Amino acid sequence: MTPKHCFLGFLLSFPLTGMVETQSAHESLKPQRVHFQSRNFHNILHWQPGRACTGNSGIYFVQYKMYGQRQWKNKEDCWGIREFFCDLTDETSEIWEPYYGRVRTTLAGIHSGWTMTQRFTPWWETKIDPPVMNITRVNGSLLVILHAPNLPHRDEKGKDVSVESYYELVYRVFIINNSLEMEQKVYEGTHRVVEIEALTPHTGYCVVAEIYQPMLDRRSQRSEERCVESP
Repeated sequence: MTPKHCFLGFLLSFPLTGMVETQSAHESLKPQRVHFQSRNFHNILHWQPGRACTGNSGIYFVQYKMYGQRQWKNKEDCWGIREFFCDLTDETSEIWEPYYGRVRTTLAGIHSGWTMTQRFTPWWETKIDPPVMNITRVNGSLLVILHAPNLPHRDEKGKDVSVESYYELVYRVFIINNSLEMEQKVYEGTHRVVEIEALTPHTGYCVVAEIYQPMLDRRSQRSEERCVESP
């Protein structure tokens, strides 16, 4: 449906014969399902169009604030956009603090009300990616080196900051014997260098890993399999 047709349908749905209809029209434009999605502290606000139109004919405006603040702040890069998302990573960088975001839309000069998120605290809600693995064959063993995801922000010296700076992380490493189609957990702990020994010579193995956060009782998805043949 084109923007013009969407707006005509919107008007036909709400004949402007009084304040009740006008209020209903405003409500039908309000963005829906406004929520944060967070991955490795990349905090993105998402929403869906209001009931009046499912296309991209509306113009959207985004504001945010920290819990306890009175004044909402405009997100300049997301002020008058047609996308259904807005990157608020920089605006929500105090990861232990709770935040709110809100969105409203304008269609042909008619403004909707604001739709607000639930309280969002990055430290509690961000999802951590699986570790990155490097595997080296050493004699009859495999040496697995694990790297936790980096955050979008840097420290005072301009260096990357690891997720390990904010959570206790437990690494779990699994090995799959391709000949037997059997999986075995070979390590669970906080070390990032793991040696896998007692391998059958000239046998194909695949290694996968995940991160577990004990304080939150949450685990990441598994990494992609890295497959090698034992010496």
